[in-house]
Amino acid sequence: MSVNPAELQAHVQVISERCFPRSYEYTTNLSNCADYIREQFAQTGGHVTNQVYRSMVYSFENVILLLPGTHDSRIVIGAHYDACGDTPGADDNASGVAGLIELARLLAGTDLEHTIELVAYSTEEPPFFDTDDMGSAHHARRLREQDVDLLAMFSLEMIGYFSDEKGSQDYPMQFLRLFYPSRGNYISIIGNTKQRQLIRWVKQSMRGATDLPVYSASIPGFVSGVEFSDHKNYWKYGYPAVMITDTAFYRNSNYHNSGDTADTLDYEKMSKVVVGVYEAVKCLAEEKNK
Repeated sequence: MSVNPAELQAHVQVISERCFPRSYEYTTNLSNCADYIREQFAQTGGHVTNQVYRSMVYSFENVILLLPGTHDSRIVIGAHYDACGDTPGADDNASGVAGLIELARLLAGTDLEHTIELVAYSTEEPPFFDTDDMGSAHHARRLREQDVDLLAMFSLEMIGYFSDEKGSQDYPMQFLRLFYPSRGNYISIIGNTKQRQLIRWVKQSMRGATDLPVYSASIPGFVSGVEFSDHKNYWKYGYPAVMITDTAFYRNSNYHNSGDTADTLDYEKMSKVVVGVYEAVKCLAEEKNK
């Protein structure tokens, strides 16, 4: 199984360049981005819908691809497509959306018993972050209202920036340097302490899929960064959820500024992240069938 790095790059360029800027005030650009994602999802042959919601004076939408399985139980994979302010948002989070699109292609060609739902969220960035008007908050709430049996949720949050330079990786607490690499050349799986079992499954699956190094952390919620994405909204309803990330500002100095451009990403490594997530979804579905 493989993913073409050139395809990932093409998606990132469309989202970060043609749809620039993508903060909440630029509703036309957000709509154009949603249309692009919808077109890509539709090519899989799956069922594409949207979830429209309003906040302030604006209308936003989550773009959803449903790949039905023989079981009603579901695995959700999500990534936000809005960006912070007037930044290109290539890593944050065009990279996650590009990965979501290519995952859709892989999963649409795979016979899985569990239903897969891929969701591109709007309104993850400020002023919506940590409010009930995050796109993922609207989605998670609807799943609970519909009493969906959610096996797991994977949040793809910045998956494209890597560095082999020593000292390129930082951490929220200095003692973590004793246990994790100083080079930002790996992908990480992050969750709070209640996600330990899911983190272990995902880590084992991703490590066996490619040669990309995979690290994980199951850490208390008070540690900075553990809740910095859409997965946090699923925890509110008791759903297991993890973030798959290049660790954002702990590695990428372009975070939330004009330097977050498509040419700064490593699409070869990014393609390995996507393959790893695909294997994790497969392995999780197989584990739940035992």
